[in-house]
Amino acid sequence: MTAETVEPGTGRAVLRDLRAVDGAVYAAVAATPTPTLDTALRRLSTAANHSKISFAAAAALALVPGRPRRAALAGLGAIAVASASANLLGKRLVRRQRPDREAARVAVSRHVPMPDSASFPSGHTASAVAFAAAVGAVLPGVGVPLGALAGAVGYSRVHTGVHYPGDVAAGAVLGVASAGVSLAAVTWVTAGER
Repeated sequence: MTAETVEPGTGRAVLRDLRAVDGAVYAAVAATPTPTLDTALRRLSTAANHSKISFAAAAALALVPGRPRRAALAGLGAIAVASASANLLGKRLVRRQRPDREAARVAVSRHVPMPDSASFPSGHTASAVAFAAAVGAVLPGVGVPLGALAGAVGYSRVHTGVHYPGDVAAGAVLGVASAGVSLAAVTWVTAGER
């Protein structure tokens, strides 16, 4: 099919299909029994509230002068950009409803409090990925473990039933972009220190 032969409404059809896949993956995660993971992922999801894990890591990094301190600054800046973008822009513009985890039969052992905010994008994921990407760019040795932790935070939001996978994917993209903004700002600010 060429650009001239694309039927009107195809964009809407693609979005409808993507929503169907998103809902199907959410339902599959909800329907898969994982009793050994449920408690750990529920605790991880809760620990990531308000970026507590990232703030603790930033505090530890800030104690060490030089690159670790610069990594902490970049990570905190990335969280600020990601959180503002997700919560003040994304959620207000898209206004996607949270999943109905009762209808999807998400196990009660997985439940965390259902947020009142819109579902898209995942702010937890955006902030965790932003921190991991920014810190990992300054300190490559910690990029992989922080990236794995950010991925686990994102998955925990689907596992606990409070986000669709598409919300998490969008949060991850937003997190990477936020890290880029923060790294550019830190580079500009610290250029005069060299």
